[in-house]
Amino acid sequence: MARHLHSSGVLVHCHDIDPARTAALAMLGIPIAGSAQELARSVELLILSLPDAATVRHALSGIGQALRPGSIIVDTSTSDPTVTRDLAREAGDLGQYFLDAPVSGGPAAASTGRMTMLVGGDAAVLERARPVLERLAAKIVHVGGSGAGHAAKIVNNMLCAANLVLVAEGLRLAAAAGISPEGLLDGVNAGSGRSGVSEVNFPRWILSGTFDSGFTMGLMRKDVRLALGLAESLGVELPGFSPIARVWSESASHLADSEDFNAITASRKPA
Repeated sequence: MARHLHSSGVLVHCHDIDPARTAALAMLGIPIAGSAQELARSVELLILSLPDAATVRHALSGIGQALRPGSIIVDTSTSDPTVTRDLAREAGDLGQYFLDAPVSGGPAAASTGRMTMLVGGDAAVLERARPVLERLAAKIVHVGGSGAGHAAKIVNNMLCAANLVLVAEGLRLAAAAGISPEGLLDGVNAGSGRSGVSEVNFPRWILSGTFDSGFTMGLMRKDVRLALGLAESLGVELPGFSPIARVWSESASHLADSEDFNAITASRKPA
């Protein structure tokens, strides 16, 4: 995202705790802040892309006072809506604005500005941030108030996690009936059973054997847990998804967090 914003003419300043990441950006001529506080003091729009809600909270705890009043915080992470609403209130107390704007599309879409962004927060603040966000996302959907963007992304990833398991089972059933994976996907993708998983994940990363989407098992397991936690907090039962969530949880015994999340489709629990 930083590289794409820079290449599209946006003045970008960056900070990361991983020196390898900042070194790669510095090679492109992107100014690197020595600390998160230094970064916060130099920007009017702060974009976060972090692994989880705890990391987002930790990052903002050290820089909230450094951001100027009127600044906009855009959190593109997949995070906990409850934490997001707390952070939005805290930002408001400091005269700042907070948008939860998780993204979909992976590294390929990030590098070309073709991501999808689901945004929660004040619509007027989104309009202020839109000129920059439109450099990152081909589709921006305002789904509601603070936390709504993260809740919508959790549901999106919940469906992706379910579809990966179900399409893989469908392919195994079709293979037993003598149908090739390519033949089945051609048929499914022309019919009502199609999904992003059948149209993109299987041809691009699974049947090709590359398993290099850029999104890990650990991240999807985290998102599955977020879906279960959100449902529990809202008193919503998920009888169809709960068994699929167990597939993701139990796969930790034989698929490392570092593996590509599409590996769930080839998963076989050891005997």
